[in-house]
Amino acid sequence: MKAIRCKTYGPPSSLVLEEVENLKPKAKEVLVEVKACGLNFPDTLIIQGLYQFKPELPFTPGSDVAGIVKEIGEGVSHLKVGQEVFGFVAHGALAEEVIVPANACFPKPPQMDFPTAASFLMAYGTSYHALKDRGRLAEGETLLVLGASGGVGLAAVELGKLMGAKVIAAASTDEKLALCTEYGADETINYATQDLKSTIKELTEGKGVDVVYDPVGGQYSETALRGVSRNGRFLVVGFAAGDIPKIPLNLPLLKEAAIVGVFWGAFAMKNPKANMENTMTLMKWHAEGKLKPHIHAIYDLEDTSKALEEMTNRKVRGKLIVRV
Repeated sequence: MKAIRCKTYGPPSSLVLEEVENLKPKAKEVLVEVKACGLNFPDTLIIQGLYQFKPELPFTPGSDVAGIVKEIGEGVSHLKVGQEVFGFVAHGALAEEVIVPANACFPKPPQMDFPTAASFLMAYGTSYHALKDRGRLAEGETLLVLGASGGVGLAAVELGKLMGAKVIAAASTDEKLALCTEYGADETINYATQDLKSTIKELTEGKGVDVVYDPVGGQYSETALRGVSRNGRFLVVGFAAGDIPKIPLNLPLLKEAAIVGVFWGAFAMKNPKANMENTMTLMKWHAEGKLKPHIHAIYDLEDTSKALEEMTNRKVRGKLIVRV
């Protein structure tokens, strides 16, 4: 089978497409014929050796997957050969076949095409876990989303509005913010042209925001934390800016605020029942037309490097899909 391979840590241009051995599922595993793979910002980090996990070289990147069950391992009862599915893996999805853990592989709803299914689980799973389980976002509260036009950011905007919050979307261009408004943002902040601190204060009438969703890190994190209300929650989702900020710990002390880590992948693996409940809720909302993933572009497998370059250069709004 063909697969994108990372043989040495480096930029997207260092990836190669080559033939590798076919795969065989073990117990509680599913072999999926890949039809689409959704790209996520961690994919740009893992190939550089900058992610929390470093697979042994060489490896195949890619986590969000949609396709058709080709073979099932022992102990898998909820799926059958030929069934259309979607799921997630730590890596390996940018290939013609991938092994998916049975508890991370779900029947694909008929109303979802393969690109939509491949854009769904990580973005919405991360954001819903962040807002519901970690941030305890309540109806009527105010949510600030940094990097709001990206895959997880846009999902957070959409979910925050659906959960009854007032949503403030922050991004670096007016074009990105226009998309955020389409997805339910009540207010927007262009942090390339507006002062983040004063604008948060203005938009909340001095009260501050209840929850900050931060998948970006870098220079805006501390400013956003300073903008939380008393008993606010600051959700650490990722570091797309490349810099892990150092936070003065007097800030959460003074406001009795909480800095809360969000690691959906670990949650999904260690709490499969709770993750399944979240996933079923998200699938229900999608079926009702309440969630609509925004697909920025679709690339062919051989053009994966170009797709990841576009993501690295911060040009992507919503999700990028690789078609297999």
